[in-house]
Amino acid sequence: MTSVHTPADEAEARAVQDELRSRVVFDEPGPPPGQGLVAGVDVAYDDERDLVAAAAVVLDAATLDVVEQATAVGRVSFPYVPGLLAFRELPTVLAALDALTVTPDLVVCDGYGLAHPRRFGLACHLGVVTGRPVMGVAKNPFTFTCAEPGPARGDASALVAEDGSEVGRALRTQDGIKPVYVSVGHRISLDNACAHALALSPRFRIPETTRHADALCRRALRAAVGHGASGTSSQP
Repeated sequence: MTSVHTPADEAEARAVQDELRSRVVFDEPGPPPGQGLVAGVDVAYDDERDLVAAAAVVLDAATLDVVEQATAVGRVSFPYVPGLLAFRELPTVLAALDALTVTPDLVVCDGYGLAHPRRFGLACHLGVVTGRPVMGVAKNPFTFTCAEPGPARGDASALVAEDGSEVGRALRTQDGIKPVYVSVGHRISLDNACAHALALSPRFRIPETTRHADALCRRALRAAVGHGASGTSSQP
């Protein structure tokens, strides 16, 4: 089982990010869009009970049919600190991924990778820890500036950091609908990540991977709250 160490405090968490950041691989293109298996991961919280539920849903990239899905529920083990959210989410996300019986070729996070104040968001952290290609597709912009992309599906504009570097893209996945924000996590190029985001979003703004994982983790959290239980589950 893949596991991560929970830092004792913010300083240790930032030190972990600094150490792992050097392991991110940016020079691989990643798997081709529309082929193989793509997993979406997402989490839901019950702050009153300190519970977090994670879901991993694997889709056939060619048909977007669900191949397998798994959930995990655990206790929140790290406080909310902007820029350090991965430490709250990773343990349960990893438990959900470990509960799968298939190995996805790509993992899509509902969040950021390189487009992160410390250049090491959840998608980067998850990629380094698992060794798998990972990308981030966020619903909202973070701390970077970007021009409004064109109105048509596939139009994109750069997410630009203070030093002028491109850390991601605002991508229009549906005509006339607000964009999503794509960034590299690990072992995938930005061009390819955007192509995957489009391939996974044939009808809606949000990729099908995220749509399925979002619904599943919410159901898992409701069930856990109702039963007062934690653990993992997997089903085809």
